[in-house]
Amino acid sequence: AALSTLTRKRGAATYAQTLQNIPETRVTTLDNGLRVASEESNQPTCTVGVWIKAGSRYEDAKTNGAGFFVEHLAFKGTKNRPGSAFEKEVESLGAHLNGYTSREQTAFYIKALSKDMPKVVELLSDLVQNCALEESQVEKERGVILQELKEMDSNLADVTFDYLHATAYQGTALAHTVEGTTENIKHLTRADLASYVDTHFKAPRMVLAAAGGISHKELVDAAKQHFAGVPFTYKEDSVPLLPHCRFTGSEICARDDALPLAHIALAVEGPGWADPDNVVLNVANAIIGRYDRTFGGGKNQSSKLAALAVEYHLCHSFEPFNISYSDTGLFGFHFVSDPLSVDDMMFCAQGEWMRLCTSTTESEVTRAKNYLRNAMVAQLDGTTRVCENIGSHLLHYGRRIPLEEWDARISAVDARMVREVCSKYLYDKCPAVAAVGPIEQLPDYNRLRSAMYWVRL
Repeated sequence: AALSTLTRKRGAATYAQTLQNIPETRVTTLDNGLRVASEESNQPTCTVGVWIKAGSRYEDAKTNGAGFFVEHLAFKGTKNRPGSAFEKEVESLGAHLNGYTSREQTAFYIKALSKDMPKVVELLSDLVQNCALEESQVEKERGVILQELKEMDSNLADVTFDYLHATAYQGTALAHTVEGTTENIKHLTRADLASYVDTHFKAPRMVLAAAGGISHKELVDAAKQHFAGVPFTYKEDSVPLLPHCRFTGSEICARDDALPLAHIALAVEGPGWADPDNVVLNVANAIIGRYDRTFGGGKNQSSKLAALAVEYHLCHSFEPFNISYSDTGLFGFHFVSDPLSVDDMMFCAQGEWMRLCTSTTESEVTRAKNYLRNAMVAQLDGTTRVCENIGSHLLHYGRRIPLEEWDARISAVDARMVREVCSKYLYDKCPAVAAVGPIEQLPDYNRLRSAMYWVRL
């Protein structure tokens, strides 16, 4: 009885208070064009990283894979810290070092104790400016990457999305895979990799971002001390302009009846990062929802497509996506199904798209907006997610968009906007299709194209 009367004395902030109490993101631009951005908090740890406007979109057919190769070599020593000395110095701080390469950006970041922030900035500056690219390490990593490429072929979801980019943006830079081709990895030289670094690792193309228990002034001072040597981009520099990538409605099908499940992705051209239509399309995707056979709820799930998938055993999983780039994007869905369910699942999924264009309801939009708000607040969990949010936003938007502003944009969406924006991007548009596995039941392209509109009398 005594236990039942106990109350929790810890106060809980409301959703509105949470948005209002987020620390300010401070941004300082150094003389060489490097942007330094941070969000200060009372965390005992911090994450500091460098986000660079470089990736497979800036590579040509011969150098595709260079950025991914450089990312592998970046952790294998610098001119000041040869061999494994760099990794040992990171480990001596008890810190965690990581990085990734995508189609439009490359990132290196370190999570450490807040008191070690100046040392972390020094390590990152050494990594970016003085990557050793030793011949012995180049040859060693070449074998490692070739093995990774073999393993990636077994991840059919990734293979499907690579095929989707290849057919949607055929003949352009966005068609390249991030990892590059096996042939390229075999023949890229140290000179090719050094040229890639010299061309793209320029101060105006970089953001030094930090989140956690740090001082913005101390971060800027450390950046001035260690990043002042990063070159500025002059007119005579050979930094390539962002190549325009035109979307093409077409398909790539890789049929293999020996595989147990089919992977299908279908997409139309979506907007670039800065387009306000993205918010509405994200609401539309939240209405569609996502599903996996491990989910509970059965036929009672709020997603109509998920309820159909459960009732008629249409698929093992499905998920909508909205992949954005600087000037274009891919808006679509991906599903995994048994060979005999491909046709039915595709019919229901495209029907859900048409329903978004014609009969979205306010109750669905309200539910979807709440889902997006929950996902948005989840970005506050941990310094690494906040740091990545800062770095990516400055590259994509030129500023970090506050969560209050995102919330206002989400709140402004209604059913009419969803119907209009979905009609703009989906209705009577030519889709790009990628399919891998036992896909005999996949409808031919003309049938898929004809399902992108409804004949209404």
